[in-house]
Amino acid sequence: MGLAEAADPPVFGSGAGVVVNTSNATSCTWDGVQELDDEVWKPAASYAFRGRSNETQGPGNIDRDIMHMVRRLSVTEKIGQMTQVQVGLLLDCNGELNETAVKHWINTWKIGSFLESPGNHNGQYSWYSPQKFSELTDAVQRIALENGPKIPVLWGLDSVRGANYVKGATIFPAGIATAATFDADHAFAAGRVAAKDSRAAGTHWAFAPVLDIAVNKLWSRTYENFGEDPFLSAQMGRASVQGYQGDYKSDRTRVAACLKHFIGYGYPFDGSDRANRHIAAHELLEYYVPPFRAAIEAGSATAMESYGVVNGEAIMLSHYYLTQLLRKQLGFEGMLVTDWGEINSQATLYHTAKNVEEATKLALQQTSVDMSMVADDASFGQTMLDLVANGTLSEERLDESVARVLQLKKDLGLFTDPFADPQLATTVGSLQDVNAARDAVRESVTLLKNENNVLPLKVNDKVLFVGPTLDSTRLMGGGWNVHWQGPSNEDGDAVYQGFGDTILRGVRQVTGKAPKYMQGVDIDGEALIDIDNVVRAASKADKVVVGLGEHTYAENGGNIGQLLLPEKHIELVSAIANQTNTPVVVVLVQGRPRGLGTIAQNAAAILNAYLPGAYGGLPIAELLYGRVSPSGRLPTTYPATEAQASATIWQSSYGEYAPQWAFGYGLGYSNITYSNVTLSHSDLQMGAPVTVSVTVTNHGPHVQKEVVQLYTHQQYRMGYAPELFRLRGFTKVNLNVGASETVSFVLTAEEMAFWDRKLRRRIEPAPVTVAINPFIQKDISAVVQLRGDPGYVLEEADY
Repeated sequence: MGLAEAADPPVFGSGAGVVVNTSNATSCTWDGVQELDDEVWKPAASYAFRGRSNETQGPGNIDRDIMHMVRRLSVTEKIGQMTQVQVGLLLDCNGELNETAVKHWINTWKIGSFLESPGNHNGQYSWYSPQKFSELTDAVQRIALENGPKIPVLWGLDSVRGANYVKGATIFPAGIATAATFDADHAFAAGRVAAKDSRAAGTHWAFAPVLDIAVNKLWSRTYENFGEDPFLSAQMGRASVQGYQGDYKSDRTRVAACLKHFIGYGYPFDGSDRANRHIAAHELLEYYVPPFRAAIEAGSATAMESYGVVNGEAIMLSHYYLTQLLRKQLGFEGMLVTDWGEINSQATLYHTAKNVEEATKLALQQTSVDMSMVADDASFGQTMLDLVANGTLSEERLDESVARVLQLKKDLGLFTDPFADPQLATTVGSLQDVNAARDAVRESVTLLKNENNVLPLKVNDKVLFVGPTLDSTRLMGGGWNVHWQGPSNEDGDAVYQGFGDTILRGVRQVTGKAPKYMQGVDIDGEALIDIDNVVRAASKADKVVVGLGEHTYAENGGNIGQLLLPEKHIELVSAIANQTNTPVVVVLVQGRPRGLGTIAQNAAAILNAYLPGAYGGLPIAELLYGRVSPSGRLPTTYPATEAQASATIWQSSYGEYAPQWAFGYGLGYSNITYSNVTLSHSDLQMGAPVTVSVTVTNHGPHVQKEVVQLYTHQQYRMGYAPELFRLRGFTKVNLNVGASETVSFVLTAEEMAFWDRKLRRRIEPAPVTVAINPFIQKDISAVVQLRGDPGYVLEEADY
């Protein structure tokens, strides 16, 4: 029966599991309460892997055998390859895989791709082990190979910080924390481990890295990205793609990467998820495109378009954004997928199309989209079949997209062996991976204040630990962690089954003593808890460490009306600081830079731990006690007021930039000085780069990893306001006490070019201040004369 003749699909339950139900009728006996997956394995301590390579392996020409396959498919089968639905549609009401449902979607709708974790769709288990996850995906593959077009299915998963939906997989720090390391090797490691663990579960495609420029700090997805700076995000994004994807055409421990969300998603006008963005075209090219360009240059096999609208224009229906810019200007040759239900949302949410049929027609006619993550129903398949039947869409348009989908499947090895490698499951949760995640935490946590050197703590100090984030694994993880919104209150920390730690457990490991702990306040800040006894205990302590932050959230679930932390969090610190003489150390576990109110004054020391992931506890304890000196630097501006929510380091230089802490700011426990800034030439012109050198010295008393950052500030730019600063380079050096190192950067005139209103990238000559760590080290700078012909266009864009 062809799609045009298909009846409405039968209704199946939304549970999932690895038990296969082969009958059409299902007797519902499950109470819907998810269980802990009882699968037990001893992870390998270490394993071999392919390291980072600068050789690019990415999408390109379509192979001849793939084109032959495309031509043999019927229209119905082609549309099926362009369709992706979520795993909940394959499941019954007992939390088990329903073979009848799978066969229905494969035989009737010819589906070519599935996504998501059964744990997010009322599956039997809250967090699926690689063994049980792969039993499910392998069962679906076997059905796909025996039914319908007999083509293996492509399975996508939001493995955005490790394979966060696979039980035992190492959950790495969030993107914003990874960026805070200012070391792209950590982005590579997180991507590589995520890929391996995703393949262990039988999935082949990670919807990552997330490359949005996080401008409005109210935004609930700030933590998923690599911060606000185009250069930093580009370097992290490039390394991340290399980690996820690597030699994906031959290395079966790698997945297809997916650059997302294209484009402009990170500047929602009012801070709420999916809100309209107002971004001038030349500013989009200047600040928002660079991370995506870097990911494309690194060979990203796929891309995902962005939710919502930019300047009122729907991204999903935009020829400019999804064809002209993505394909023609940036040269992306891979497969393009929509975000969740985004074609239908043009009619049902954004009102940018009259109905779903019109939205589907415009998406296929005006853009280069290849696959619809329709997610929840068969509407895309039916609508597409109707559009082809009435001549609105040509079969050649389908062929273009189907070829890219099938080429991706071939590149990932699915035509050779689409099943999970059981040996990979033995590496999930490896100590090697855990140590990689902990290393990222050690280098990401950012010391923002350290009055009178209250940190590091001494093992013999009498310390009181207070606050909800100190005794929680799930709060360190945040969203996209076990579940989409993070573990529920019912899940608690028990869902991790030992695959994680807490800050308190880390303190016990570092000091050898059980820490004295009181909760003090709940994570939502609804009430102070036993505050009189907290103050009494604090008065008897040498120091108090208070852990504050946010509950877990993702997307709309994290929308907030103001940046300020809950009032009760602020009151807790105020009560201790004002009613005792005990110094207060605040540890922030948060996905965005929340406003601190009086905490900024009342706390003697402040550590921003971001969302460090399930294994963040031990590294944070090591940092608190001085086993490691902090070396993280802020990847976003930290606002002091609500009005500064969208302040950035690259805003126009004439405006006030007076945040709580600037982009790139961060302290360590050692006294680091910079000296002897030199330029190899006094002029900077095209084809003649300038080498910038500076000497960095560690005066002690700790070994210190130091981030050296190179910035430029153009002193004027004819007709266009220059930015406050642009980050042009960074590196991280490890300095023993008393050691000095000379660090050099290469600065080119070409990178000083800017996009103007006519969408021309060109140079305006002027003096340029070259500065090193300008918000940490004052007056470490020099001036170079930028020269060039303002009429010479380096690059031009069509709109």
